Amino acid sequence: MSTPASDRTIRWGVLSTAKIGTKKVIPATQQAANCHVAAICSRNADRAREVADELNIPKSYGSYEELLADPEIDAIYNPLPNHLHVPWSLKAIEAGKHVLCEKPLGLTSTEAELLVDASLANPQLKVMEAFMYRHHPQWQKARELVRSGALGRLCTVDVLFSYFNRDAGDIRNQADLGGGALMDIGCYPISLSRFLFEREPEQVQCRIDLDPEFQTDRLASAILDFGDATATFTCSTQMTPYQRVHVVGTEGRFEIEIPFNAPPDVPCKAWLQQGETIEEIVFPVCDQYTIQAELFAQAILDDTDVPTPLIDGVQNMLVLEALVRSDYEKAWIKPGE
Repeated sequence: MSTPASDRTIRWGVLSTAKIGTKKVIPATQQAANCHVAAICSRNADRAREVADELNIPKSYGSYEELLADPEIDAIYNPLPNHLHVPWSLKAIEAGKHVLCEKPLGLTSTEAELLVDASLANPQLKVMEAFMYRHHPQWQKARELVRSGALGRLCTVDVLFSYFNRDAGDIRNQADLGGGALMDIGCYPISLSRFLFEREPEQVQCRIDLDPEFQTDRLASAILDFGDATATFTCSTQMTPYQRVHVVGTEGRFEIEIPFNAPPDVPCKAWLQQGETIEEIVFPVCDQYTIQAELFAQAILDDTDVPTPLIDGVQNMLVLEALVRSDYEKAWIKPGE
């Protein structure tokens, strides 16, 4: 694998025509100064060509293997269903490609560790989980406020994240393919709580409601115990669509209006309260997927660390697994045990 040095641009190949890629990530990556989306693939060659034409992507392939064999591709974006994240990311590494893999990193922490091991065995390649929200200025601001002490001691992070989807054909409603609320959206509040506290929860507890037909978790409510503080969240695949985050300390709070699906075409808003003063903070228009692509590409070009180390994905999965076990055992569970 050779990175083009002349124009300092990373050439991307996209595994599959998944909606997250075609509607969000690919258009955003095409706006990144150091990125070029060079190819896309599908198990259906006609579908790959159709999408390539729609999105002005030069090359298309009728199989994942053909794309990985292309010597002109530097990095792979993997938006495949959850159960294919690790297998095809491993194949991409074997093919000498850098990998940006959609969240969650794998179906289990053990599976995710396989990807970490492969990455460590190939230090010349950059591999990262695509938790795009972290790169948005509103989340950088949230971490800055916590680190600076502007909120006092961080006491709690409270999250609500939901949408309504009862489509039996959707992979989010297929348990054997890694569907369910926790895997699809519950991973976000777990991630952001660890991101803000900058440590792992000591123990967790969760209550889950399963869909009687799909056997996926359609609602999960959880508590993460960080010792002198907590994080709480409810996520659901069968509630009215809504998302909001409250970050609360002893001396202030920070509320983010659209914490995860931040729109790329309008400003985002947050509110900072310190004492009796509430300030509305408006973040200029930006696309968090573009920022993610640029940061990842820059790490490749400069041979520096990626913004989020791959082990973070394993730690996130350990917490998620502990939450599932907590519901089963009706007890507090320490992640990793």
